[in-house]
Amino acid sequence: MDILCEQKRLREAVVLLDQIDRPSASVYSNLIQLCLQHRALEEGKKVHAHTKASGFVPGVFIYNRFLDMYVKCGSLVDAQKVFNEMGERDLCSWNTMISGYAKVGKLEEARRLFEEMAERDNFSWTAMISGYVRHEQPKEALELYRRMLRHENSKSNKFTVSSALAASAAIPALRTGKEIHGYLMRIGLDSDEVVWSALSDMYGKCGSIQEARCIFDKMVDRDVVSWTAMIDRYFADGRREEGFTLFSEFVKSGIRPNEFTFAGVLNACADHAAEDLGKQVHGYMTRIGFDPISFATSALVHMYSKCGNIENAKRVFKGMPQPDVVSWTSLIVGYAQNGKPNEALKFFELLLKSGTQPDHITFVGVLSACTHAGLVDKGIEYFYSIKEKHGMTHTADHYACIIDLLARAGRFGEAEDIIDKMHMKPDRFLWASLLGGCRIHGNLELAKRAAEALFEIEPENPATYITLANIYATAGMWSEVTKVRKAMDDNGVVKKPGLSWIEIKREVHVFLVGDKSHPKSEEIHKFLGKLSMKMKEEGYIPDTNFVLHDVEEEQKEQNLSYHSEKLAVAFGIISTPPGTTIKVFKNLRTCVDCHTAIKFISKIVERKIIVRDSNRFHSFEDGRCSCGDYW
Repeated sequence: MDILCEQKRLREAVVLLDQIDRPSASVYSNLIQLCLQHRALEEGKKVHAHTKASGFVPGVFIYNRFLDMYVKCGSLVDAQKVFNEMGERDLCSWNTMISGYAKVGKLEEARRLFEEMAERDNFSWTAMISGYVRHEQPKEALELYRRMLRHENSKSNKFTVSSALAASAAIPALRTGKEIHGYLMRIGLDSDEVVWSALSDMYGKCGSIQEARCIFDKMVDRDVVSWTAMIDRYFADGRREEGFTLFSEFVKSGIRPNEFTFAGVLNACADHAAEDLGKQVHGYMTRIGFDPISFATSALVHMYSKCGNIENAKRVFKGMPQPDVVSWTSLIVGYAQNGKPNEALKFFELLLKSGTQPDHITFVGVLSACTHAGLVDKGIEYFYSIKEKHGMTHTADHYACIIDLLARAGRFGEAEDIIDKMHMKPDRFLWASLLGGCRIHGNLELAKRAAEALFEIEPENPATYITLANIYATAGMWSEVTKVRKAMDDNGVVKKPGLSWIEIKREVHVFLVGDKSHPKSEEIHKFLGKLSMKMKEEGYIPDTNFVLHDVEEEQKEQNLSYHSEKLAVAFGIISTPPGTTIKVFKNLRTCVDCHTAIKFISKIVERKIIVRDSNRFHSFEDGRCSCGDYW
């Protein structure tokens, strides 16, 4: 029996058990331990049944082994039966049951046993507190922690304190977290690495990044988890530069980043359109070697797609032995946003052939591709296939996409029919999509309905007022334009300023509408003046429909020339050698006039100009745009 247990031959050992006349406590103990190691519930039950059949009377130690085995094998029902059978229980018996119930979220059962205990130790308190934290009941965790501190025999250890800090982070409760920090310093637990990590996490999640960094800097044995968490905190707080700088320090530290680190940094690069930095991270990953099936590779595809480099995204994707649904989706959405809807749909069909199950986000990309390509009937077919063919429910995003598709095509009757039959309340994205379609086709009646719904959902959003005013302006209804502008003033709504930026030699240059603060402002405006003359010779007519009506026509044209993306494009052209691709990013949707103007500029200066606005990428080349003027 000893030999079989040493060789971990569990089944043979259990069979042999029947041939032993009166097994000793050590035989049973070794067998139960082996069942526990193998998580072999059925064999464990046989050993338990054998003790009863053989007349063996277990002591507390053997009973506790059975309890531990049943709990860790996931059979709390059997564990409870053993617990009930026990004539004598020790602290270990109670703790095993409480911990077992707490880990699986049966917190009422755990708490009932906890309250019945005659005495408790640190493990008892920690099991209960961490159970509340793990199952998203942080307030209960902190209440119990405070009670523990009032308990005269209780003294916190690093695990209890870490759970209490995690509860403070989850609420979030900075003041409570600081109180715990002070307590740690008083009892001398403030130098433990586990506690340092929990403290840093608490400060970070409570929005106190500076204090989180102070704790992080004090840590002696910083591991990859600590580094990654601190870097991610900067990105989550919008402090991009500090996040990237800390990542650079991490690389120099000699500790190898893991896929979580890379994914976090690459997603930040995607969010901030920092392709150059993303390429450096990609290069570093290649040098140290990375798993092509990890989600860091999916993050690479996502980063290149969001930065407008769809060829690199495709190259990384092709290198993946088994692309996951995230990678497929990133590529599909990337092609859709980069003006290649047919490629997006081709990859969707390849996804289906691969056996990968598309998710809700995949279909957002597919429907967007249909919208950008004007494939209305195909889009409707895909929309209904979500439920009928793939067995998924339509999400609010799916409805917003199909309404966008129909409204852009002027098929308002079908759009209204879908809205009226929806199983959920239309959200702001759906109404904004409908309003955008009304702007294209001048549908005043439906525009009012969409605008009224948007005013109710988000009365502070200036985009609704501006779009509605533009629709009225195009129709020559200037009194209505005045009413909309007055409503904006009355509600204190301020138009979000147009903001564009371009990166030249690793330096980001930001331009506001009408901006004259840039050091090269005079040169930029002079260059735009020359361009304007050439553009008019080529047939460009400034589109002043959406500019305020109470200024002279000449002033309207001048206002248009100061739009932020034109300033950024002009700066890019005068700052780079001929033939260099210009890549500009904008926080708002690009306006009709700028879109037309940049088409002319691309032809005159013989450059490829890429503009990523809030909706998608526009790739201008030789007087044409990748969106086909359909955005």
